[in-house]
Amino acid sequence: MKIVEVNTPSANYQITIGRDLFDMVNIDLFGDYPDVVIVSNTTVFPLYGSQWADYFTQCGKRVYTYQLPDGEEYKTFATAEQVLTFLLKHKLSRKTLLVALGGGVVGDLAGFVATIYLRGIPFIQIPTTLLAQVDSSVGGKVAVNHELGKNMIGAFYQPKAVWTDLDTLRTLDLRERRAGLAEVIKYGIIWDGEFLNFLATKRKDLLLEKEIVTDLFAYVVARCCEIKSEVVSQDEDERGIRAVLNFGHTIGHAIERATNYRVYRHGEAVAIGMVAVCRLAYQLKCFSKSEFEYVKRLVNDFGLPTDCKGISVDEIFNGIFHDKKTVGDKVTFVLPKKLGEVEIVSGIDEGEIKQAIEYVAGT
Repeated sequence: MKIVEVNTPSANYQITIGRDLFDMVNIDLFGDYPDVVIVSNTTVFPLYGSQWADYFTQCGKRVYTYQLPDGEEYKTFATAEQVLTFLLKHKLSRKTLLVALGGGVVGDLAGFVATIYLRGIPFIQIPTTLLAQVDSSVGGKVAVNHELGKNMIGAFYQPKAVWTDLDTLRTLDLRERRAGLAEVIKYGIIWDGEFLNFLATKRKDLLLEKEIVTDLFAYVVARCCEIKSEVVSQDEDERGIRAVLNFGHTIGHAIERATNYRVYRHGEAVAIGMVAVCRLAYQLKCFSKSEFEYVKRLVNDFGLPTDCKGISVDEIFNGIFHDKKTVGDKVTFVLPKKLGEVEIVSGIDEGEIKQAIEYVAGT
């Protein structure tokens, strides 16, 4: 078992990483909450929902469950409103603990509901995908999508705890695991070049089709959480350095939106976005050709897409202006300076941006 501490101005909590978490979770975390609501989706709940519901029932809680449809296209205010209606109909009070059981969509949406229901109720994250375990469950970003942009309606609201059971990775298909590894690669590029090289040496073990090397994934998940915790502790509400965690996401989100969230998994779109911004940095002569080619080759070696040929360049370009980091007509990018170090840059020439997008999306 590994423990990662997250300390922010608004809350301190632990990320518990291991196996068989029913034997490890801290019951005191929900001792004051008579009611527990498990929010999951129609894919994850049949795998783990009943087990967790039984666990909370044995702890003396009244347990309610709500299953969302599975898919990024359901991460909307309309879906959140349906969950809110469920809570209101059951007359659930502020002493209700909301449990987000699932991947990034479930965690983001359930956390958003927890933020606004009765002006805030406590929640915990139980992430079941690699992407959620290393990224979206940590740091307190909660949101829903809008037709004009991803995660445009949201807040910063920290969970009471994050419980990461590595056994859930065994039920992921290889494509889903690869999508999570895109975010893992991101951490190496932005913060820890040695970690990036470590990932390259462990690629085959990370991609074993029918096996999860538990100790390896425990280290990888913990290292990613340590990096994110270090960043978030310095800048909880993203007024500065936390923006580095969005590396690859500005273009990645625009790709997702341009394809109606139905072609690429989030991690796949981020992988393409990372290649695009590394290309942009190379064009601007702030990132070497050899390092750019190394990143592109590594992304490809992990079985992730490095381009999105056939997607409209203009649609992707227009989409980046709906990014949360955009101020007026100035798009902010996180650009690599070298492996393990990035900088936050705005006011880049639009022609250079389009050229980088054309590199990944041009026909």
